[in-house]
Amino acid sequence: MTSTTTTRVGRGDLESPRPRWRAATDRAGVAFGAPFFIGFAFVFVAPILYALYQSFLTVKADGGLGLGASTVVFAGFDNYVKALNDGPFWASMVRVGLFALVQIPISLGLSLSAALLLDAARERTGTVYRSLLLVPYMVPAIVASLIWVYLYSPRVGPFTAVGDALGLSVSFFDSRMLWVSIGNLVIWMVLGFNMLIMYGALRGVDRSILEAAKVDGAGGIRTALAIKVPIIRGTLVLTGLLSIIGMLQIFNEPLIFRGASPETVTKDFTPIMSIYFQAFTNNNYSYAAALSVVLALVIGLLSAIFYRLGNRSGV
Repeated sequence: MTSTTTTRVGRGDLESPRPRWRAATDRAGVAFGAPFFIGFAFVFVAPILYALYQSFLTVKADGGLGLGASTVVFAGFDNYVKALNDGPFWASMVRVGLFALVQIPISLGLSLSAALLLDAARERTGTVYRSLLLVPYMVPAIVASLIWVYLYSPRVGPFTAVGDALGLSVSFFDSRMLWVSIGNLVIWMVLGFNMLIMYGALRGVDRSILEAAKVDGAGGIRTALAIKVPIIRGTLVLTGLLSIIGMLQIFNEPLIFRGASPETVTKDFTPIMSIYFQAFTNNNYSYAAALSVVLALVIGLLSAIFYRLGNRSGV
């Protein structure tokens, strides 16, 4: 009996450190992750919840003609009904959507071409050109917009002078050229970012597959189109998803262009600009919050549709 009891106690002593080690590891993981989750809660979750709360409120003046003291009252879904019937807001949504249908394929096509060329180049050459392509992405959006507004300027910009020398009279701020000017700026900024994501995926392709294709006589273009691109389809869906989200939130570029061409770039030119002017010009924060929620739902719906279509394509 004594020996049996001793054996059981010994097994318990051997098994007890393992749960303790796991508990200590869990506590360490929580400690390391806590700063991120706290920051995420304050920076993302709390503003979203506050915007939802704000969207159900409205400000009403107690006195006549809006001269009395104002009070915040519960409005129910009035702001959302108004948002669904806001013609300029939905017109801006359609405007940006049509722009995205043209700009996103061009941007992703150029980024994919650059990634494929860098993947096929020598290591040293690829490093140099990869760094050069990433420079525009590291420039802040406001600064990049100011640079391109200067380049497009009809008085001091070099593009207009070159066009005049060639006998071409082009106004980059004209209503027919404005989206081309903004699209060129956006592509210049995001090409390096998308290229880096695609290039990283290409570097993960099994080199033995590429060597086998080379032995079978496949050239560089055939290898790229038949092997590399299908393998990284998931990455293409990811960059496309990010591009859709970014396009529907475009704000900095049109806002800077508005200073150069206010008659073309109106305050309702893009959905974010509509929200911005509702909040900070009309001081209608509750309605701006409702528009923000509607825009977030539209972005989420379009992203889900695009992701589902990507999966059906075999991604």
